[in-house]
Amino acid sequence: MAELPQHTKLIFATHNPHKLTELRQILSQEVEAFTPESLVSAAGIGAPEPVEDGATFAENALIKARAIVQATGIAAIADDSGICVDILGGAPGIFSARWAGRHGDDEANLDLLLNQLADVPQKNRGAAFVSAAALVSPDGTETVRTGKVRGQLLTARRGHGGFGYDPIFLPAGYQLTTAEMSAEQKNQISHRGIAFRSLAPLIAELL
Repeated sequence: MAELPQHTKLIFATHNPHKLTELRQILSQEVEAFTPESLVSAAGIGAPEPVEDGATFAENALIKARAIVQATGIAAIADDSGICVDILGGAPGIFSARWAGRHGDDEANLDLLLNQLADVPQKNRGAAFVSAAALVSPDGTETVRTGKVRGQLLTARRGHGGFGYDPIFLPAGYQLTTAEMSAEQKNQISHRGIAFRSLAPLIAELL
């Protein structure tokens, strides 16, 4: 594992660069003392990914954050998130990132989900993005906050922003998919934005 940068105050237990960018944007708006240099990712320090064998988003988020704290002695934040489709009984859920079999293959995951829903009418394509964000401190304090946004799944991709299932998710009350929104728009309504903003006052105490 690489040496920690000098200004590191918090480690984001992720290997997803899109999530790191999102969190930096959110905290820059929510936490006065936050600077991008104070937050690094697990990938940035070469920390391995732990086995996410929890049964819920919250359990997996805690697994990731705890592993970073144990390895570095520095406070860590982690999120576990996914798309929960009504007609699939809440699947892919915690398996969203590896729905097609290989972790992080967004295009394959999207293709598989679209194929599974190919014959489902629009009225039955309800879904929710769900995120659990965990903050674990070296003293053992653990806090989890959740965020959820309801919407509908489209039958084809729209937009080139975001990542994951964003191109087919139309949030309730909006005419744009989360892939068609600006980063600022998406962060204001997204499941991760809700969860991270809820943790922001606690993160501010660490900086």
